[in-house]
Amino acid sequence: MTSRARIALLVVAVVVAVASVAYLTNPAVVPGSTDDYERTTLTVVDDETGETLATVDARVADTRAKRFTGLSDTESLAENEGMWFVHDSSGTYAYVMRDMDFPLDIVFVAENGTITRIHHAELDPEGTSESDLTRYRGTGKYVLELPYGYTNETGIDAGDRVEAE
Repeated sequence: MTSRARIALLVVAVVVAVASVAYLTNPAVVPGSTDDYERTTLTVVDDETGETLATVDARVADTRAKRFTGLSDTESLAENEGMWFVHDSSGTYAYVMRDMDFPLDIVFVAENGTITRIHHAELDPEGTSESDLTRYRGTGKYVLELPYGYTNETGIDAGDRVEAE
């Protein structure tokens, strides 16, 4: 094999290796459907009375790729349906309405289950760039996304608790 052929083969191998690493580490290109997510039942309890405010059937987004995609591939949510985002640790996180077809309530939840913040997230105008998307920030280990207005309809407020099965 000539030197030129070896160099060409090496270049091809490097390009394939770099492309493979980029594909595997970029959640935006990892295939999958929200139908493939595990599900859990969440109960939201009034902190003062202990009354059950809502029971939610939630898809679980517990990997980086699933958290990135979120509900972007979903056309709508039923009334008692949502998505439960599980982070590796508690922290301050920002959520965006990337590629969404419908608005949401975004509920930040501490590691102990206490709701720390609720946002009523509208859709950004079509064509909004990634850097210009509205960022909904909050603190917690978990985030629960629900149909828009659901927290108002059920009386869910900051301070209430989310219990997972």
